[in-house]
Amino acid sequence: MTQYPPDTLSLVADVGGTNTRVALAKDGVLLMETVRKFSNKDFAGLAGVLSAYLEAEPVDCAGAAVAIAGPVRDGRGTLTNLDWSADPEMLAQVTRAETVDVLNDLQAQGHAMGKIDATNLKTVIDGPQVANGTRLVIGVGTGFNAAVVYDTPGGRIVPPSEAGHANMPLRTEDELRLCKFVETSHGFPAVEDVLSGRGLEHIYAWLRSESGDHVEHRAAEIMGSLDSDPTARDAVRWFVRILGTVAGNLSLIHLPFGGVSLIGGVSRAMQPYFDEYGFTSAFRDKGRFAGFMNNFHVDIVEDDFAALSGLASHLHGLMRRTAG
Repeated sequence: MTQYPPDTLSLVADVGGTNTRVALAKDGVLLMETVRKFSNKDFAGLAGVLSAYLEAEPVDCAGAAVAIAGPVRDGRGTLTNLDWSADPEMLAQVTRAETVDVLNDLQAQGHAMGKIDATNLKTVIDGPQVANGTRLVIGVGTGFNAAVVYDTPGGRIVPPSEAGHANMPLRTEDELRLCKFVETSHGFPAVEDVLSGRGLEHIYAWLRSESGDHVEHRAAEIMGSLDSDPTARDAVRWFVRILGTVAGNLSLIHLPFGGVSLIGGVSRAMQPYFDEYGFTSAFRDKGRFAGFMNNFHVDIVEDDFAALSGLASHLHGLMRRTAG
């Protein structure tokens, strides 16, 4: 058990639907040796997780920040896939921190941009990157979301978003049938319903239904049967191209001349199939703006601790501004 001087370290936590990672940071830098992972099913709420961490790593925190996989408004957030919430009052009470904040998980990832080691970035589309230009982070995992990153003279700004709950894009008759299938099964055809782990399952089920079958597989089963199941490969092909289309749409909306970063386990799992199934062509398929799409660099982030690093950086800046 390590003893830390009071008010020198900060606590950061990345709260997902299944697990929560907690760590300490000093002067905006994540202390990797302090990272711990907790299974959410073992706790009634986030306060219990943070208390358990602080029992093992006793520290009087100078600051505390958490990122949650769900919407955040006025500093208060609720997880989308778990009946947990986070607010500044709870954070301050549990951690004894003077400066606290609650962010959406994609906001935290946005604050990590530009601070990730090059070895943890894999280029998907090689394009120009403007120094201090607007960036875009797109998360594909259990759910889908995106966040835009602005570097301003007053500091970095990463507004929250719930992009995964917008309508899925439609251009063809096939896409309309997929949309109707998702809508019938789940009530609303959202982007997240086709671009996420369960989204791959929905695409697979739709393809099987198109051929008269009504067979469903888990995402892991689909990815594990690509060599033996033609429908599995078709599902991945659809997924890759829809992801390219949506990423291109978001790029036109936000103009991320500083680069686009894909994060999340599903993004990484799909990356080996990007070239074969046309991610780049789908990304750039924007009619008379197809050439304009060459302005955007796209990479995959392979750093599992980027959200924690982003929280550490954001919290350090917030504490400096508060002190000033």
